[in-house]
Amino acid sequence: MQQSIQKKTTREIYASHNLRKPPQLMSDMVIWLHNVRSMHNVGSAFRTADAFGIKALFLSGYTPVPPRPEITKTALGAEETVIWEHAEDPSEHVHWCRKNGYTLAGLEQTHQSRLLTGYHPEPDTRICLLFGNEVTGIDTELLSQCHKLLEIPQYGTKHSLNISVSLGITCYHFLHNSLLS
Repeated sequence: MQQSIQKKTTREIYASHNLRKPPQLMSDMVIWLHNVRSMHNVGSAFRTADAFGIKALFLSGYTPVPPRPEITKTALGAEETVIWEHAEDPSEHVHWCRKNGYTLAGLEQTHQSRLLTGYHPEPDTRICLLFGNEVTGIDTELLSQCHKLLEIPQYGTKHSLNISVSLGITCYHFLHNSLLS
């Protein structure tokens, strides 16, 4: 006879999550969104950053910032728990990365990109993941500032993923690798 499956209560989920600490790679990681249009993508980035224990979320250019109902709807309050910073000029975030010893890794399909699945940084590496506009990607000037260019392997006929999906895949890749090392 099969036992009935019981879902955890919200309190049980919260209690078990509070016992976990993210691996160093994740707790040092920064996510950066530059010129992202969609408030829903921004809200999703906040929620993903919270779920993976990410250090901070950088927003730049015309990327919308909290407080906005559209961001809150998707973030489910994560905009209140994730440290975030906005800079109109993206060079401020580039300077911060260099000053603090971060590898700036852009997620973009270029001739110089390597597949995400083949990138396994050392455990003490500090990474800032840069994501660009939903249509045009990362600005050329910012691409030249990146230490690494990564792309998610894709096999279908479409050639892009939504930023929120790309962000989740990329964060999970780094989490998985940090748990294996």
